[in-house]
Amino acid sequence: MKRHLDGHKDLTTSVDVNHSIDPNDVWVPIASGPSDMTVCVEIGSEVKIGTKLAERNNHFYLPVFSPVSGTVTEEKKMLAGDGRLHNHLHIVNNHKNESAQAFQPLDYTKASREELLDFVKNAGVLGLGGAGFPTYVKYTKVDGIEMLVINAVECEPFLTADYKAMEENMDDLKLGVLALGKLSKAAKVVLAIKENKKAMIAKLKETFAGTNVEIKAVPDVYPMGYERTLAYQLTKKNYDRLPSEIGLIINNANTAIALGKALVTGMPITHKYVTVSGDAVKNPQTMYAPVGTTSGELLKVAGGVKDGIEDVLLINGGPMMGRVVPNDQWTISQSTNGVTVMKHVKVDAVNCLRCGACVDHCPMGLEPVRIADEHKVVDYAHLVKLRAMDCIECGLCTYVCPSKIDVTEKMRRAKTFVGAKMKAAQTAKGGK
Repeated sequence: MKRHLDGHKDLTTSVDVNHSIDPNDVWVPIASGPSDMTVCVEIGSEVKIGTKLAERNNHFYLPVFSPVSGTVTEEKKMLAGDGRLHNHLHIVNNHKNESAQAFQPLDYTKASREELLDFVKNAGVLGLGGAGFPTYVKYTKVDGIEMLVINAVECEPFLTADYKAMEENMDDLKLGVLALGKLSKAAKVVLAIKENKKAMIAKLKETFAGTNVEIKAVPDVYPMGYERTLAYQLTKKNYDRLPSEIGLIINNANTAIALGKALVTGMPITHKYVTVSGDAVKNPQTMYAPVGTTSGELLKVAGGVKDGIEDVLLINGGPMMGRVVPNDQWTISQSTNGVTVMKHVKVDAVNCLRCGACVDHCPMGLEPVRIADEHKVVDYAHLVKLRAMDCIECGLCTYVCPSKIDVTEKMRRAKTFVGAKMKAAQTAKGGK
């Protein structure tokens, strides 16, 4: 079941994007998933905006570029938005904003599909909707792809980063979408956006007039922006592991914008639209900030925490699917969309009422309360049978629970347990 939530997006939708963010120090994450990257610069070296700092080149290729000009002073493990320690490069900003073109621009209309795919790979374009997966990998094999879906739904409460990015970069969005359409070889391209965004829908239809891109208004319910939910809304089909199983490729609107910019300027992703909002923020706004800026720096720009509020939750992302991080020194990555600061209201949970609300609202058709119970006794076989790993951590089970149980957190712990057991079994068999 999907549910309409109060999005609180009015706090930032009509507020101009803050482009003034220029911190003295940035800490650029040089990890991709669980893997650290190979550093391409020496400690003490001078870099410019666009200098390649590091690259991953094992299962796939992914480069990372400098967001500021200045001096690389150290490599250090720091807290990232996932709540874990990852390697970062510390760059002291000289505030000169000197840039170095990272690669040659490309006219996608004249380039072959292979040349365009290679461009996307070397430009370091990745999923900016949260996953951070290299974009080129999705387009390596496109046999059977019938539809390209550009996800502009942004259903998470408080966040307007995608909306504001589209508002400011409509030409880049168009260019990126059309280029991705060429890569996908899909007969149909759909840009999905919530039906309540009337002005944006009109602007998108005007922008894409005369192209093969359809602007599709979808219901204003949560979690419509999640890939599986959106895929079913558009096709009435479910898939097991990947959207390609039902003929789809899905990319975030911000990813298309990043590609459009790269094609024109020859510059990679160095900055990110990040919404800083929540019921505890003095001046909610969306910022265009260098990758590697700390969340605390952004919160400071937003005026900090409202007067009189002493206990807050600092969340990487939105309040539903985001992750609470214990301090404000975690860094903004290429896939960070929001810093949400909420009043920490302590509630006393009571025993489960067996009302079934979490089951009724789970978009994956799981039984969250049963998974939470089984996790208490760490019954691996039963947790696998209950499909614990299919949980998307959307937060609806906690949101609708009348007993005020943090079901989502119990689901996360169950997934961690099952995932660790699966990895151990794979390692024992000689896998990686």
